[in-house]
Amino acid sequence: MCVATFAIGLLPTYERIGVWAPILLVVLRILQGFGLGGEWGGAVLMAVEHAPAHRRGFYGSWPQMGAPAGLLVANAVFSIFSRLPEEQFVSWGWRVPFLFSAVLIGIGVFIRHSVAESPAFRAHQAQAAATQASASSGAKLPALEALRTYPRQILLAMGARFAENGFFYIVTTFVLTYGTGQLKLERSTMLTAVLGATAVHLLVIPAFGALSDVLGRRPVYLGGAVGCAVLAFPFFWLLDTQSTGLIWLAITLGIIAHAAMYGPQASFFSELFGTRVRYSGASLGYQLASVFAGGLSPLIATALLTESGGKSWPVSLYMVVLALITLVSVYLSAETFREHLTESSSTAPTGGAAGTGEKREVA
Repeated sequence: MCVATFAIGLLPTYERIGVWAPILLVVLRILQGFGLGGEWGGAVLMAVEHAPAHRRGFYGSWPQMGAPAGLLVANAVFSIFSRLPEEQFVSWGWRVPFLFSAVLIGIGVFIRHSVAESPAFRAHQAQAAATQASASSGAKLPALEALRTYPRQILLAMGARFAENGFFYIVTTFVLTYGTGQLKLERSTMLTAVLGATAVHLLVIPAFGALSDVLGRRPVYLGGAVGCAVLAFPFFWLLDTQSTGLIWLAITLGIIAHAAMYGPQASFFSELFGTRVRYSGASLGYQLASVFAGGLSPLIATALLTESGGKSWPVSLYMVVLALITLVSVYLSAETFREHLTESSSTAPTGGAAGTGEKREVA
């Protein structure tokens, strides 16, 4: 992730290498996606598996705070350099925030080498040793094994992400297009509202994670999905007033509904899978949904807005559909917040025996 981000700051311009400039940018963005795909699962698992059994929701919510924290820090750094004279900003100023990411390479490597393996996985290793399982019994292709042994859990995790991921990009990304293009508002007005709501997001994510330790993962997650469905139409009604205060209210309410799902999500997804393929299973459910939900939602919303002649109701219906997919998926999932992080009734494979092994899988 850091290397790809740093390399964006070194990209030659279109004037120098022509069409290769945007092609290289897309390649680096794809590499960032691979980085996120590998890092999310590892980060949340280390948090969840190191947590006390009754605090996994709270501990697991902390890696989730990286999204709003990163958005706030990135915009703060970028705003400093955007004050440069336009010629300097276009020439070199925009590159500096990307180059700053080199610092994170060292931090990331240090953390990776400093954090010990989790108690849950050490227990898994001990069990494998006690049954005299050979090292060769470890999962050779853990992603394929997760798909083979936990297909139901992966599909349900994907479905659970549809409202969370799709709604987030509509509320934070598509809303900028709607506000500036359809409502003719200043971009700064919309950006400020999104950043203000992001600050709230940072605070409420751990609150919902902690709440899921008390009420359970499903009630909190379902509440967030219901909130998304309820807000689908009022969200645009508030935006259409073009009142700054009501715009802030709409985006903030949307972000809070999202946080109700995003907060308990890390622990919820982790608890759906057994230790052997937990890394791959949680990552597959999370990342595959990103392709079909979050990745496409701004494009679908823009197309619906265009086809309807600028009317927002088709986008609202689309948001309701996303919420319904999540509601059904979470309803069909097992409640996991009281389960041990081992093979159990809720994490039992549905496609075959999970087996044992001595090497942690890599998604």
